[in-house]
Amino acid sequence: GKAAVCMGTSGPGVTNLLTAIADARLDSIPVVAITGQVTSTLIGTDAFQEVDTYGLTIPITKHNFLVQSAEDLLEIIPEAFRLAESGRPGPVVVDIPKDVQKEIIEIAEISTAPAQKAEIAAGDSESIEKAVEMINKSRRPIIYAGGGCVAADASADLLKFARRNSIPVVTTLMGLGVFPHGDPNYLGMLGMHGSRSTNMVMEEADLIIALGVRFDDRAVGKATEFCKHADILHVDIDRSEIGKIKSSNLSINGDVGQVLHELVGKVEASIRIGWSARIASIRMMYPDVRPDEQDIFHPLNLIRVMGETLPDDAIITTDVGQHQMWVAQGYPFRKPRTLLTSGGLGTMGFGLPNAIGAALAKPDKKVVCVSGDGSILMNIQELATLAEQHLNVKVLIMNNNRLGLVRQQQALFFEERFFASSFESNPDFASIARGFGIPSFDLGEQENPELFLRKVLGQDGPCVINIPINFENKVFPMVPPECANREMIGG
Repeated sequence: GKAAVCMGTSGPGVTNLLTAIADARLDSIPVVAITGQVTSTLIGTDAFQEVDTYGLTIPITKHNFLVQSAEDLLEIIPEAFRLAESGRPGPVVVDIPKDVQKEIIEIAEISTAPAQKAEIAAGDSESIEKAVEMINKSRRPIIYAGGGCVAADASADLLKFARRNSIPVVTTLMGLGVFPHGDPNYLGMLGMHGSRSTNMVMEEADLIIALGVRFDDRAVGKATEFCKHADILHVDIDRSEIGKIKSSNLSINGDVGQVLHELVGKVEASIRIGWSARIASIRMMYPDVRPDEQDIFHPLNLIRVMGETLPDDAIITTDVGQHQMWVAQGYPFRKPRTLLTSGGLGTMGFGLPNAIGAALAKPDKKVVCVSGDGSILMNIQELATLAEQHLNVKVLIMNNNRLGLVRQQQALFFEERFFASSFESNPDFASIARGFGIPSFDLGEQENPELFLRKVLGQDGPCVINIPINFENKVFPMVPPECANREMIGG
């Protein structure tokens, strides 16, 4: 949850950072991006490697600064960190012209104390009391938890609140891990590629307790059809998200963690036997469909093996594509901040650099990057950094010679008119990784693939594994475009 720092040179260095900055903005990641700029007197002249960093980053940052003098940095840098970490986290850009970089100033003392975050309210007492009343009256409540719960470090209070009041919990993609997989109250991920039973249970709720969520289309499907018969209690730290997509019966603009802490002690403990029985019945009606466990090369079985082999605090990063959704469906996330993925922007090429960042930040943790043959090529040069730092990162490349999610959409909704979604030939990823000095293997060439995968995942150090998978595999179930979550197909 602490702000990270990235740096880029002027011009193309800035434009190459834009996607990452936008990604951080949508997924509420605190980042301070320090960028170079041409000499102050040349700004606006189309000088060599000049771009309008200030203008380009206004829509995708919480704030940005164009530094006028070196002395200003003494105030700007602490303020940038404060802004990045306060409220809803996000990126801040500090653009420093070349002449400012060369300035020499005298400093008596540099403060190393962390910047003070802005005070965040837990919601007004009247709203809290109304929320308590809504929850106490509810017979079929559901907690809908998102990335805001992770950012607020609200996992412990969420667990206590749900268990004490027998309230089932569903999560978004960005909320995976905030509530432990396997807990009796956990129903799984909702939405486009969520569990069918989860989406169907939500149809029968009479109260949705939405905590740190945006009601985005991947989670709620057709917004006008989402939980039409339920009241909505929406808690979010970002006022602009409240009522933006889905109106609520009661909204609380405040820190999710603090609001939950208030509610835990005030809501009446309840067993809700009837609701629990109905949920169990729905889950029996719509069981999750899993492949034959003997088919080790089915993506869900590969992910099952990962989940059985890795410790609960292992960090999983993904790129974007079918593999991302298979990980979300099949991996048993039990702790917050153990999934790093691109949710809002859906950025291919995200997985490997984020795995490197995670391994640098948490060198004692096992880190696994799950990628696809399309995504890995977006940032494959980062294998050089992985090798140089000798980080404890395993890279699993699900290779189907396709852009699988694009092909799936073309097959299902465009009458199999396939275009720009397949590769006639793919590079030898294992050989490429070995060229960087990283131990690398092809799982398809191993005598006992499952045993080999378990062995590699248990070892330390970097490794790349190419895994051939069937290009006909699809991510099911799924909600078709412009449909309600109850209208899932497949699986």
